Amino acid sequence: MQQESLIEYGSRRVIITLTAIVCALLEIVDTTIVNVALNDMKGNLGATTSEVGWVITAYAIGNVIIIPLTSWLSQQFGRRNYFAASIILFTICSFLCGNATTINELIIFRFLQGVGGGALLVTSQTIITESYPPEKRSMAQAIYGLGVIVGPTLGPPLGGYIIDTFESWPLIFYINIPLGVIATLLTLQYVRSPKYGEKKAASEIDWLGIGLLALFVGSLQLVLEKGQDEDWFSSPMISLFTALAVLGGFFFIWREWTAKNPVVQLRVLKNSNLRVGTVLSFIMGFGLYGSTFIIPLYTQATLGWTATQAGVLMVPAALMTAFMMPVIAQLMQRGVPQQFLVAAGMLVFFFFCYWGFKIITPDTAKANFFWMLMMRGIGMGLLFIPITALSLSGLKGKQIGEGAAFTGMMRQLGGSFGIAAITTFMARQTMQHRADLVSHIDVTNPADLTRVAAMQQNFMAHGLPPNLAEQFAYKALDGGVMKQAMVLSYMDVFWYIGVMFLLCVPFVMLVRSNKKKGEKLDLSNAH
Repeated sequence: MQQESLIEYGSRRVIITLTAIVCALLEIVDTTIVNVALNDMKGNLGATTSEVGWVITAYAIGNVIIIPLTSWLSQQFGRRNYFAASIILFTICSFLCGNATTINELIIFRFLQGVGGGALLVTSQTIITESYPPEKRSMAQAIYGLGVIVGPTLGPPLGGYIIDTFESWPLIFYINIPLGVIATLLTLQYVRSPKYGEKKAASEIDWLGIGLLALFVGSLQLVLEKGQDEDWFSSPMISLFTALAVLGGFFFIWREWTAKNPVVQLRVLKNSNLRVGTVLSFIMGFGLYGSTFIIPLYTQATLGWTATQAGVLMVPAALMTAFMMPVIAQLMQRGVPQQFLVAAGMLVFFFFCYWGFKIITPDTAKANFFWMLMMRGIGMGLLFIPITALSLSGLKGKQIGEGAAFTGMMRQLGGSFGIAAITTFMARQTMQHRADLVSHIDVTNPADLTRVAAMQQNFMAHGLPPNLAEQFAYKALDGGVMKQAMVLSYMDVFWYIGVMFLLCVPFVMLVRSNKKKGEKLDLSNAH
């Protein structure tokens, strides 16, 4: 068998495993490491919150577009060569990201970095799985799974440490360079390619489908990111890209249903469990990436924490997820239905969001976050493996790979959609809450006048003349209103994400499970 021929032993297998894990870590760490550097990027590059959100979404879009192409590219150029080329692209773009002088440059290089990174995550799992004999495949999956869990854990604290210690956000990209060089050399030396048989002609790839996918996703993201700034459909640009997104989406679906070799195999969605699984993957990506985006942003922008403090805050929750993974795997092996675990995960994630909604204030203490985030860790542990298992439970053979590619793409797309939607929603809600709060301030109200007078006296005590002290007092009052409005918008985000997860619970419970007790689901092709 093809997989049997790629089995490695001894030190060679150790080197291949470490190389693949390092590459997967590079990809995953770079998804989250920039979260705690967004404020520094905003200040250094003169960008708005919506613009700097593109640093994350551009990377995710690059991932989404390349994932469906990975199988064809591996066959065309050989897995080893394609894997090495992806590492080289990722490493070069890391250097270019660090050297970016404008926000637009950084966004372009992050997109290209995401194109290189998409192959690293997808191919690393296959390389590790095929390097182990069948009886040790579960160990290979466990090794890979721990790497996947550690990645998001390392990102924020590592990024925070670099920002606070060296005060230079480009370093978060430069640290990829030596690891990328070493991984490239080891890949070329040790990784082997399977024999795929005759190569397919370049004319057989669905170039039109790729173009329509890029047009659809790119236009949709631009509308979500820029819509608020451009006053939505009063802007000709937003109207144009909305039309492009709708047309791109329509013709992409039409193309994939009619093409001989579609880039995304939509026919596999005839399986009902996979249809539900792709929706759940999208929602999980929305919650996973949305919450890892909003929490560091809140703690830094509102609470004034350092980047390191914001990053370290997420570590216990990620470790809890890592702890939960083998527990969930054991429950599934003993026959606990996947839909029960997914429903429990959705419910736990709702309570995490509701907890966040209740504790968010302009000065929430650090201790208040611990158990809330531990609940997030439990929820993610309950969701990650069972959603993949549920999605693939009705598929066989080649369909498993096609289904896994689809759920992986939807998870990434859900994340980029979530971040774009959250930044736009927060901008609108902050302005709405500010208007509501200002309407309750009355310059003739004795209580408001007393508050302004107290602040004026405070500024005068620090040496300001009465007229300037009064101006500063009103500015401070306005600043307090704005801060409270932002806190209310963060609360709204937690509430709406929580409700979205809660509404999924009854639908998940209606899904049939095709997995019998004691049956082991093959996730070797899961992305």
